[in-house]
Amino acid sequence: MTCIAGLVYEGKVYIGGDSAGVGGYSLTVRADEKVFIKDQFIMGFTSSFRMGQLLRYKLEIPFHKPGIDAYEYMVTEFVEAVRQCLKDGGFAQNLNGEETGGRFLVGYKGELFFIDEDFQVGRPLLCYDAVGCGEDIAKGSLFSTRHKEDLPEARVLDSLKAAEQFSAGVRGPFKVLSI
Repeated sequence: MTCIAGLVYEGKVYIGGDSAGVGGYSLTVRADEKVFIKDQFIMGFTSSFRMGQLLRYKLEIPFHKPGIDAYEYMVTEFVEAVRQCLKDGGFAQNLNGEETGGRFLVGYKGELFFIDEDFQVGRPLLCYDAVGCGEDIAKGSLFSTRHKEDLPEARVLDSLKAAEQFSAGVRGPFKVLSI
């Protein structure tokens, strides 16, 4: 349960997240943040706080070899490092030979990427995306404010507020970062 929303504007990536920790019908507003900057990356996670802790503190960012574009790097080097990190940290699961992790957004080199549970790397055709139980609400908000493209941080914040208004699993305070 969460809402992470991101968008790209003029070569910068903005990602924002809420503070809800949800288990069943219980909700805790947490101080540990779901959005962070690590080296040249900005990330926002859903699925598990443990996964976010591993990404933030244990992930060893691989070298980006010259001549490889950002998408190819993310699909190959980056996601393989994520898989290994989650495996070593005891978070990745293997059910019937299928390895799974969690869902998160990543901003890198002015692009926004979506990492899914099966470790696929997606790139939104539009300049925004969202993950978590409030993702559809946040995407709707980002779509409806597309004419305000010169206000990227406000658009992300408004999308999180909309998700909080209409989803039981989303709570402020909200944090929006950019890189």
